Amino acid sequence: MENQGQRQVVVIGGGPRGTSVVERLIAGSRELGGDAPALAIHVVDPYEPGAGHIWRTDQSRLFLMNTPCLYPTVVPVGAPSAALAAPPLPLSFDEWRCRAADGRVPVDDADRRECAALASSDFPSRALYGRYLSWMFAEVVRMAPSGLTVVHHRREAVGLDRTGGSDGGTAARRWRVTLDDGSRLDADDVVLALGHLPAVLTPEQERLHDAAIHHRLQYRPPAVPGDVCWDELPEGEPVLFRGLGLNFFDAMIALTQGRGGRFEDGAGSRLEYTPSGREPRLVAASRRGIPYRAKAALETYLPRSVVLRFCTTDRVLAFARTGIQAGFDHDIWPLLHRDALRAYYSTLARTAPHLIDGSADAFLRELDDGLAIDGPVWSAAVRDAVERCVPEEHRISIQSLARPFAGRHFVGGEFTAAVLEHLDADAEGSARGEDDPLKMMIGALNAGRAVIKQAVADGGLSAASWDGELQGWFEPLVEGLASGPPPVRIAQLAALVRAGIVRFVGPDPGFGVDPDEGLFRASSPWVDGASFSARWFVEAMMPANRAASSASPLMLSLLDQGLARPRVFMADDGVPVASGGLDVTAPPYRVRDRSGAMQDSLFVIGLQLASVQWGTAIAAEAGAAPAAGARTLLDADRIAGAILRRDEDPDGR
Repeated sequence: MENQGQRQVVVIGGGPRGTSVVERLIAGSRELGGDAPALAIHVVDPYEPGAGHIWRTDQSRLFLMNTPCLYPTVVPVGAPSAALAAPPLPLSFDEWRCRAADGRVPVDDADRRECAALASSDFPSRALYGRYLSWMFAEVVRMAPSGLTVVHHRREAVGLDRTGGSDGGTAARRWRVTLDDGSRLDADDVVLALGHLPAVLTPEQERLHDAAIHHRLQYRPPAVPGDVCWDELPEGEPVLFRGLGLNFFDAMIALTQGRGGRFEDGAGSRLEYTPSGREPRLVAASRRGIPYRAKAALETYLPRSVVLRFCTTDRVLAFARTGIQAGFDHDIWPLLHRDALRAYYSTLARTAPHLIDGSADAFLRELDDGLAIDGPVWSAAVRDAVERCVPEEHRISIQSLARPFAGRHFVGGEFTAAVLEHLDADAEGSARGEDDPLKMMIGALNAGRAVIKQAVADGGLSAASWDGELQGWFEPLVEGLASGPPPVRIAQLAALVRAGIVRFVGPDPGFGVDPDEGLFRASSPWVDGASFSARWFVEAMMPANRAASSASPLMLSLLDQGLARPRVFMADDGVPVASGGLDVTAPPYRVRDRSGAMQDSLFVIGLQLASVQWGTAIAAEAGAAPAAGARTLLDADRIAGAILRRDEDPDGR
């Protein structure tokens, strides 16, 4: 029975973002002391609170994070606190790891061994990060002041309804959350921290699914890798995989090392793979034909040698300060493009000055002069300097990196051989770290992402530019270059190719079912004489993060009742386009209903803010400014502040 003296807050989703909201509510209550309202916080999540679904602690330790230990945090520790309503509670993940390694945080022996074996720049298992999140949730709750209680409901929220009258009074603002066991929670405030949700299949995926049923084949739709029973996949048979992003690497390692295969040091810096004999034959395909590039081996998250001179926070945010809604291609990309080119050529001049025609210092001066030119002629000046001083094979075209095999035709196994050469070069580049020009160029793009994330949030970018430019071409480019796996995964993939375990279909692959063979078939228009058939097809990708295509009972309930709506904008051709996220107000992101009216006590944080933020899946960065790399923590702080100050502002303004 609820305490009638406490305000009831329901946080739906107990993963990292839900945990951040709980932490901010508790930190804010501690800061307010006796002036804080009495709160009962109900966290609804069928998984362990803190870790939630993605970071569940029972998943394989073979699944690694794609950020190093030094990067993530779920609380704003180490961040400048001036922008926050309350001081942070400890700890970042790396601080927790160090304490767990020397026994100051109680963990089991396996966790302690992993913590001790990791350096700050190493990549931990997702299960270990889940341990941190679960520990942090418990620690935050332990620090709650009197008058504040936290209860975890290990259920799924399947419905949300208004309760009370319709006279505009307080009763009309209450909510009722329905759980999957039929029980209900009444709430004054609800926070949607939903994270990844199941999604309906696309029309093409539906066709493959239906064909699989008809021909008695095995089709595996997009899914969280930790949810997939990889033991079901057959030994020795080909399995088609669509997607060469992070989910593919999880599948790859589960089906090889996870089945008893061994990676060992080979010639030079390469790895060799000794099969167990239990592996499937992995046939991999994606639109670009190649996997995401590996992270560079660095001691810091961003390269020390990379300093943004053009795509700076002050310069990019100046558009909004002067009332200009920026266009990505026209206003923002030229700035980041300059920084990326300088990172590449300055590293090349430093590490291989013999490749520069003439003096490397003179080339860099001429390059800097060209980069500093205002207006579009800067690119011509830079091109002239590069063409005069840098051999053609060492020049860089950033956009071409998205499609490295564009325009090339292959025959038979030539494409897999070409990808193997690409993988070996990528692994070698990662090993060079700060001394690799391409990886430093990618480092500049990665550094620019945090700046861009600030600039485009909350209407800072025109809708057409957001859809056609930022998400149309830049996001796929930067994801494939800067969001890749730990370096070891690319080296392992190359070893698997040499061992004959993995082959590649080719760019722009087509998928279907051969009615005569009764098998899945994949082929590429750029690879002649090579098509692949299999009984198994795996979508190596996460479910689509789109509110309008969600299969979540809760999201369906919200949309069907009109309590929420996807954000819709008009494209250049006048056609309305639904964004991936919900329609929300300015921060603290209250939901808008079907009519556009604000739901004063219904808040959103995380992935469903894809309508107003870019890069919502990226974790908070330890030590980053709240408005930049730790934006999700700032969002949690604003939501907590709105809830704690509701008596001062009962209408939610």
